[in-house]
Amino acid sequence: MFLQQAESAGPAQGPVQGPKRPLKEFVQESSSLPFGQNIPLSSICGPTYVTAQSLIQQVAYSLSDRLWTFSPATFDLDVAVKSWFRNGTQNAYGYPTTVESMQIRNGAASIALGYMFSMDFDLEKRHIPQTILASSSSLPYLHSALDQLSLLYSVANPFVAHIAAVDFAGGSSSLVTDYVSTLTFVEDLGLGLIASFSAYEAQHMALFATLLADIAPMIHVYDGVAVGRETTRVIDVLDQAGLYNNYKSIQQEASGSQHKSASLEINVRRLLSAFNGELGTDYGLFEYHGHASPDAVLITFGSVESSLGALVASSLEKNGSRIGVINIRVYRPFVEEEFLRLLPSSTKTIGVLGQVTDSVDVIDRTVNSVLYGDVVAAVTFSDAFPTPPTVMDIKYLREEVWTPVSIAAAFQLILEKPVIHLDEAPKTTQGIDDLQLLDPSNTQQYTFWDIDTSTSANAPLIFGAALAKDSSSNVTTRSRHDNLVQGGVIRTDVRKSKQTVNAPYSIDAASLVYVGEPKLLEVFDVVKGLRTGGKIVLKLSGVKDDDLEKRLPEEFRTALSARNAELFIFDPEAVELVSNDPALGNYLLQLAFLRSGLPNLEKIGLEKLASINASSDMLNELANHLENALRKIEVPQNWNVLQPASEARSLPSDIQINDFAAFDKSEDQPPTYLKDWKTAAKGLAFKEAYGTKTALRPDLGVETHTVHVKENRRLTPLTYDRNIFHIEFDLGNSGLKYEIGEALGIHAENDEVQVEEFIKFYKVEPEEIVEVPSREDPSVLENRTVWQALMQNIDIFGRPPKRFYEALAEYADNPDEKHQLQALGSPEGATEFKRRAEVDTVTYADILLEFPSAHPGIHDVVRIVNPMKRREYSIASCQKVTPNSVALMIVVVGWVDPKGRDRFGQATRFLNKLRVGAPVTVSIKPSVMKLPPKSTQPLIMAGLGTGLAPFRAFVQHRAWEKAQGKEIGSVLLYMGSRHQREEYCYGEEWEAYQDAGVITLLGRAFSRDQPQKIYIQDRMRQTMDDIIQAYLKEEGAFYLCGPTWPVPDVTNVLEDAIAQDAKALGKKTDPHKEIERLKDQLRYVLEVY
Repeated sequence: MFLQQAESAGPAQGPVQGPKRPLKEFVQESSSLPFGQNIPLSSICGPTYVTAQSLIQQVAYSLSDRLWTFSPATFDLDVAVKSWFRNGTQNAYGYPTTVESMQIRNGAASIALGYMFSMDFDLEKRHIPQTILASSSSLPYLHSALDQLSLLYSVANPFVAHIAAVDFAGGSSSLVTDYVSTLTFVEDLGLGLIASFSAYEAQHMALFATLLADIAPMIHVYDGVAVGRETTRVIDVLDQAGLYNNYKSIQQEASGSQHKSASLEINVRRLLSAFNGELGTDYGLFEYHGHASPDAVLITFGSVESSLGALVASSLEKNGSRIGVINIRVYRPFVEEEFLRLLPSSTKTIGVLGQVTDSVDVIDRTVNSVLYGDVVAAVTFSDAFPTPPTVMDIKYLREEVWTPVSIAAAFQLILEKPVIHLDEAPKTTQGIDDLQLLDPSNTQQYTFWDIDTSTSANAPLIFGAALAKDSSSNVTTRSRHDNLVQGGVIRTDVRKSKQTVNAPYSIDAASLVYVGEPKLLEVFDVVKGLRTGGKIVLKLSGVKDDDLEKRLPEEFRTALSARNAELFIFDPEAVELVSNDPALGNYLLQLAFLRSGLPNLEKIGLEKLASINASSDMLNELANHLENALRKIEVPQNWNVLQPASEARSLPSDIQINDFAAFDKSEDQPPTYLKDWKTAAKGLAFKEAYGTKTALRPDLGVETHTVHVKENRRLTPLTYDRNIFHIEFDLGNSGLKYEIGEALGIHAENDEVQVEEFIKFYKVEPEEIVEVPSREDPSVLENRTVWQALMQNIDIFGRPPKRFYEALAEYADNPDEKHQLQALGSPEGATEFKRRAEVDTVTYADILLEFPSAHPGIHDVVRIVNPMKRREYSIASCQKVTPNSVALMIVVVGWVDPKGRDRFGQATRFLNKLRVGAPVTVSIKPSVMKLPPKSTQPLIMAGLGTGLAPFRAFVQHRAWEKAQGKEIGSVLLYMGSRHQREEYCYGEEWEAYQDAGVITLLGRAFSRDQPQKIYIQDRMRQTMDDIIQAYLKEEGAFYLCGPTWPVPDVTNVLEDAIAQDAKALGKKTDPHKEIERLKDQLRYVLEVY
């Protein structure tokens, strides 16, 4: 039942506020903008502070007719162009570039095709580029549209896509630099691809990509996690007029030398020559750095990989290492002649730094990176070397965060002699001193740690912007967020140098480290990034010097002393002005940065700060009181020694980036109220007045149906340890429809006996009403009795996450229980939490019973305990054959915990106990398990255990088609289980279908029925000829359903079949790539768990 909340009479009148302070306010708009500030298009010119993203957006807006942007939330890939478009800023052609902000979904970019080829398109704009701004995560959704565009390109506008290489890592929430998606994408569609190495060339490469779009559709890729968002000073920035003039001039010069009959490679080289001639640059398709006669050469692609590779190679070369690096700027077309020209003839070993998606691919020797194929082909078929160099594929994951040391380690893999001496290097730098990437006499580095809710979170950016006011210095700033630690942590790095700073990695030798929240010392090793003799400023209010040691973790104290570091305590509340007006603490902190980081420039720095925020008078007044808030602490000698009973922990020295902005915490959880039955009665009696609606499961965001149990029978013997059962539901008049391959979502209920026991020990009334505002629409109230909520809504017998322990700690009255709960929710309690979750398998109810002093009311229990989720099971029936029923094949999940208690999976236990006629709430979940479009296409199916369920539906459908007189393709069914006697589920059905000519081949693998184990892949390999015929020659579809462990072995069988067939036909093929192609065609489908 829903209740609509009564409309409010309006907000209460708040207190009258006085006049605002006449202070300039610094507001960060986006981390993709320079110092977080919006900038007019006209301001981008000459020496200026920019980000790579803002430069790329400038080129795109200035030279395009229309922009289509695909930017996930907080990525802000289009924040500048949308601002310019809203303000009516004109492009280089004299009108505002239309900016279309698009959803990332299937068919994305089709609207761009529709625009270019519409009947009313202005043909006078046919020569003006059309542009996309997107992330690599959106490329799969652009595939179909860009595939069509490439076929129609001879009559289309020039087209360029600027792609930020950024995506969320699979299986985690971390942001990763994703190049492999782009590399695979352009190879599949035949598009051009170039890369920017740094912000200093981002504008030029965006311009070059736009020029190349006259020849072929182009992709320009750049690092979207680090390089693209770092604020830095670029000297030679072209303004809009300069961009356009160079664009037209290079176009004109290149058009005179281009020939339609010339190859794409030749035209690209001619265009690059014209580009360099016009701009006075020396860009190459490939660029070499390092020793003139190296023994080993590393091949790189990507912004950080290439920048760091060049810096490290040049540094190592000065130390005598015979090492070099080739950075790939233009990957497609891959001009082998130019690559081989740059590759020194002395090279004996080549290492290809190639990104792959899956951790399995890193260790699988049969899988190569995309780059490796191009390099090995160029070297193998070249006659430039008497003995071709050895080519190594140095594969790495998208999650890799490159540093100077890790790049040096990559060099070490291809060189016998040590490149850096990590064992001999000072612990403070971990071998960085050997590399000499930054001159410490000319470069100051500052690192700032804080929680993102701090009022001073933007102080480092203001500090960086103030330093940038000095025209003789070059400043870089970069902020990143980890929203999963301490409610949200932000780290900002600021570098200042007299020279250009190209350091695309986190600061590892800061002269000053600021920590705005003491709890961060428990989570991060902030001292590791401090240089020897550096300063740490710790914000800590109201702590006396004598009590300080108790407040600091022992590891922090030991590391601080070992670095011979200076410690300062920043206590803003010690200044009366700040204690009366906490907002002034941000300004005081900026002054603390100046005094501790640049003591000789405090007066000048204060003036520069005043030009950005606050006022000179205010800052001067605060500066006079700063000594009360910033005090130096003498570090005792005994801090250098770890106590005997203590064990040093290994804490991360950097955050794991999982967002580009702080998590929005403004939306609080909707309140939950405990009311009596009268509340529900009023809603039912006066439905119109209360806006009451009834729904089957209003808490669920899917369409649900009520079905009834028709049959529930066990398929395995009662004496067998695995209970696999068949359950069938009568659809009645529910209206439920399902397709082949779909899954049935079971909205199970908790065990009635367990719920009664919980109600008894928790002392709640089962008939009381819990009224919960819907999470989807807080104005709608959902009403449940406590009994209903515990039976149907709350996963009270599920496994609690860490945040439950954190939330429950707030209710604990007992100090020991409170401390234990807090520890379990912290990083220090990770081992104990894992044991509880994976070994003891404790539930929410167990925790509430274990910690009796933590006793939230039932309305709070509803809020902090996760809701129950539906469990999905592959449907084991075909509705064309059984129109009024749906069947499932399920194994009961059960185990015994360390206390000897029987534990069960919630949904399988619920289903197994159901009797005929019992009602069940269900819903449908779509699946990738679809039949091929033609009934004559063969089916090759491999199912393990209950993974056979969808194939029962497949076979039923093929039998139905055959009964209709249709011609059907062959059906190869492979099944795997432990014993035939106990687990030959639906065996009689399979054999009957085989006798009827529906199943062509039945491959049964019972692994434990003979001395040697026989698995499903063994049966497949025994029938290789049948697989080649059905899968490859007759274009069948392969399906695997069940656990994940056989995937590599089964895939190897299919790859061997592909290789064997290609060899018989005299063709060369890459089986791995062929599997990927079949996957795209939905002819290689996995449903594994």
